[in-house]
Amino acid sequence: MHRDIPDGPRPTDVYFFATCLVDLFCPEAGMDAITLLEREGIRVHFPESQTCCGQPAYTSGYAEQARAVARTQLDLFPQDWPVIVPSGSCAGMMRHHYPKLFAGDSVLQPRAEALAERVFELSEFLLRVLRVQWQDRGQPTTVALHTSCSARREMGTHEHARALLGQLSGVELVTQAHESECCGFGGTFSLKHPAISSAMAGDKADALKASGAETFLSADCGCMLNINHTLQKRKDAFQGKHLATFLLERTGRGEKR
Repeated sequence: MHRDIPDGPRPTDVYFFATCLVDLFCPEAGMDAITLLEREGIRVHFPESQTCCGQPAYTSGYAEQARAVARTQLDLFPQDWPVIVPSGSCAGMMRHHYPKLFAGDSVLQPRAEALAERVFELSEFLLRVLRVQWQDRGQPTTVALHTSCSARREMGTHEHARALLGQLSGVELVTQAHESECCGFGGTFSLKHPAISSAMAGDKADALKASGAETFLSADCGCMLNINHTLQKRKDAFQGKHLATFLLERTGRGEKR
């Protein structure tokens, strides 16, 4: 699902919503995402009181608990700046489901809707708002792409990622056989149904390996961790990277474009 991007001046400031998985398990992906933004001349603001977006409670049917978590996030972004999220699933929660969470609340629903209009997934923002044009500085390589279910269907992150990778002359993007299928993480699904989740992750790992790619990329750390841990249990050296890390490695860490 694509949002219409209005014409206007390029943003100079953004908020960064890291997500709990990035904060706790993949901080380097968050720092690389921030570097990508700063390299484009953007001032990045990180509200230190941010927590979870509320998605685990929401998708488990605990609407009240999800509202309590989401409510605390509404106060974090007082300036009218874009809110950049390095996760399509969390960005989708904030953009599409926050207004539903507060539907009927005369005070909070307008605030949730206003915030939702400013939320962008990282690759979407880089491609469609900043309109980055990058030069590839890496050696030839082959990669496969994995996008989380909600990121793919709600935010179109597979299209944004493909477009960004298409700018990199030394990168060949191959299609895995199960690209549109779930990796089995699914937030709390992996905790409630571990055997099914493990089988799904195994199928995904097999498909990524069979693609012939040297590595796989994901814009969602939950999926990346789930697949990587499955491969690690197999003692397989094949591992994935967050899209932000890969893009930064390919285009130069310290050089403004």
